Amino acid sequence: MNFKDKVALVTGASVGIGRATALELAEYGASLVLLDIDFEKLQSVKEELKSYTENVLIYACDISDEARVGETVADAVSHFGKIDILVNNAALWRDRSYFVDTPASEWKKYFDVNVFGTVYVTKAVLPHMIAQKYGRIINVASVAGVYGNAKMAHYSATKGAVISMTQALAKEVVGDGILVNAVSPGSVSPSNQEDVNYSQPTELSHMGRTGTDRENAELICFLASDRAGYITGQNIQIDGCRKKL
Repeated sequence: MNFKDKVALVTGASVGIGRATALELAEYGASLVLLDIDFEKLQSVKEELKSYTENVLIYACDISDEARVGETVADAVSHFGKIDILVNNAALWRDRSYFVDTPASEWKKYFDVNVFGTVYVTKAVLPHMIAQKYGRIINVASVAGVYGNAKMAHYSATKGAVISMTQALAKEVVGDGILVNAVSPGSVSPSNQEDVNYSQPTELSHMGRTGTDRENAELICFLASDRAGYITGQNIQIDGCRKKL
């Protein structure tokens, strides 16, 4: 894969799949725009990326803040002149609670970040892609959005929304040279693991282990590349043949 002369924006880029995706994109030659609510960790990622590229912009950005998203994207486009690739990775997911015990405020928090955050970043970037008649959008969803996870109804609902939005948007913009896909990880390695190749045992997949951050990042990068030029409107599960518990 070759991302030379391509500019990629990755949200939630300080840890886990987002960080691994930034590293992969940089390794293949991309310039990067990285967003995360944790600016200190983003600075560490930028240091890591120096072995590949100096063309990295980092922004402290809560993607549920539409105004801040707009400012950030405008500044990045002013600097690089374009955005070719968007990876909507930032999300909330760790909370587990029974449906009857999950307050409406928690549902709203999850929708504000996982759904509206994805909407805000996409709406800010998409006009630039339409103008240049080229773009790749990859939304990080989840197997929870495909068949639902018990005690994670609020999270599952947000990821189901991301998947259906992906499929709908793909049909709207394919004529503008823009491809839109989703990836749905199953069990993934802990996001605080710095080793992008780290996996650990799990009973949730027939493969018996979690997926590594690098494995997820490589799928994302493939979909962002011109090798995937005939793939759009798809949700691709990357889950080690997950058991549907």
